Amino acid sequence: RELVETNLVEGWDDPRMPTLAGLRRRGYPAEAIRNFCKTAGVTKVPSTSDIALLEHSVREVLNRIAPRRMAIFDPLEIELTNWSEDVVESLEGAVNPEDSSLGVRKIPFGKRLWIEQSDFREEANRKFFRLKTGGEVRLRNAYIIRCDKVVKDDSGSVIKLLCHVDKDTLGKSPEDRKVKGVIHWVHADSAVEARVRKLNRLFTEEKPESDVERAFTEFFNPNSSEEIIVYCEPSVGDLNPEESCQFERIGYFCRDAQKEKETDSLYFNQTIGLKGDAQKKL
Repeated sequence: RELVETNLVEGWDDPRMPTLAGLRRRGYPAEAIRNFCKTAGVTKVPSTSDIALLEHSVREVLNRIAPRRMAIFDPLEIELTNWSEDVVESLEGAVNPEDSSLGVRKIPFGKRLWIEQSDFREEANRKFFRLKTGGEVRLRNAYIIRCDKVVKDDSGSVIKLLCHVDKDTLGKSPEDRKVKGVIHWVHADSAVEARVRKLNRLFTEEKPESDVERAFTEFFNPNSSEEIIVYCEPSVGDLNPEESCQFERIGYFCRDAQKEKETDSLYFNQTIGLKGDAQKKL
């Protein structure tokens, strides 16, 4: 109550709050909460359960039911030098590979793409399977590309990659070489802008109430919520209000209908990473 009354959070349904309203707005499925309760069980004495147990239940359910989409959080431009400017191809990707009955979604592909900054290195060792200068990588649901040239600004920062696309690799692997890495991407000219609220732990300490000399609000994490702009494939607009999806290779996110009314834009709350360390990608 004190968090709400002192305006440290937006309300009882703030997605950082451990209330049913907050968990729902964050995108935690009811099935996952029920599964967690069954697993934790009932005891005769007060006890606590590790939050990882709840998060495991959430991932398990969302992996099975959440549609997939691609989104870029930290964009790096790619220009395909052997692709025509006026050609935009419509590719297909599974809505959810765990449920083939959901069919496929259309994904536009063209000359200008965006990938994550973290998926490229100018120089890298043999264990780096993403894109590097002179190296190849598979674009998810698309072709294999090779980075031929790096374009930098006056400060020396990489701003664009000039790449060659192997047009004979859609849905199949080349016979003369093996390409291990797969990264996600979006078509720059078709990308849809969305706001994402990245969420962290509400408190800086695991048990803020255990310090008898300090109020638990003193351990409130001021960095528990951060809003950023991301770029998504166009089919994110097909998601229903309050529906969760997986941004491939990043994590699960839920549309926030209330925030969309306030901001007049697509808005997602971060639900949870794909694994315990997946949030480092954000």
